[in-house]
Amino acid sequence: MPIVLIAEQVLNGLQFGIMLFLMAAGLTLIFGVMGLINLAHGSLYMVGAFAAAAVAGWTGSFFLALLAALIAAACAGAIVEIVVIRRLYDRDHLDQVLATFALILIFSEGTRWIFGSFPLFLDIPDYLAGPVTLPGGIQYPLYRITLIAAGLLVASGLGLMIAKTRIGIQIRAGENDREMIAALGVDISKLYTLVFALGAALAGLAGALVGTIQSVEVGMGEPVLILAFVVIVIGGIGSIKGALIGSILVGLTDTLGGVFLPQFFQLFMEPASATSIGSSLASMAIYILMSVILIWRPTGLFGSRP
Repeated sequence: MPIVLIAEQVLNGLQFGIMLFLMAAGLTLIFGVMGLINLAHGSLYMVGAFAAAAVAGWTGSFFLALLAALIAAACAGAIVEIVVIRRLYDRDHLDQVLATFALILIFSEGTRWIFGSFPLFLDIPDYLAGPVTLPGGIQYPLYRITLIAAGLLVASGLGLMIAKTRIGIQIRAGENDREMIAALGVDISKLYTLVFALGAALAGLAGALVGTIQSVEVGMGEPVLILAFVVIVIGGIGSIKGALIGSILVGLTDTLGGVFLPQFFQLFMEPASATSIGSSLASMAIYILMSVILIWRPTGLFGSRP
């Protein structure tokens, strides 16, 4: 098996994992701080993608498209938190699931009403198009390398914010004892709105960045949301470090499994059967990974034990 093919697929898995991290980081913050199950997080991913595609089409600027995705998703998240989510904190998880599922339908139909049913396309800017030569003579798309670098930069900035800043201290305190920080004078409502908007902005950024690789269409966020939930279960609820490690594990498992499992089974059986069995196992691989990790550590890799 060529080393170049393996290296390319590892990079593809890393890029996919980093984009998953942008989704999972916001989701784990929201769940860790607020204890809220937010099924509408994938819709905010879609909002960012559509905002980026629309602004890029109007202006031709990829930078303005990313900025629009961040602003649109953050504003949508803040509005949703103030109007809907704020009324769900004291309700049970079933009510949260039903309410946020309703938000999925509202966002989907609203997006279809504004942009239509046909997918939009976001072009890679000229200065990021084309391949770059990596050590070992590997040709790899410059844009995907940029996605990996940008995702790692965001992860570093988010980690520093959580660990070193005042708002980060409040977020960490809110995960442990929200009543206490409210008693100390922290406006818990503003903190919740800020956390929700931050998580929404990260999801919107992920949608905009991925919008150049796949088409931008209604419902594009739901499959990614499922993987993001897998990531935070693997990494541990409320842990940014766990979200990063879990995202990379899921990205590599999904990508490498999809490429190499069918090839592996071709060593023992007919190509058609090998492809069928290998593809089926590849689609199950991330859930098998999640099960193994939960058997070993029921709270996830970096989740705190009760």
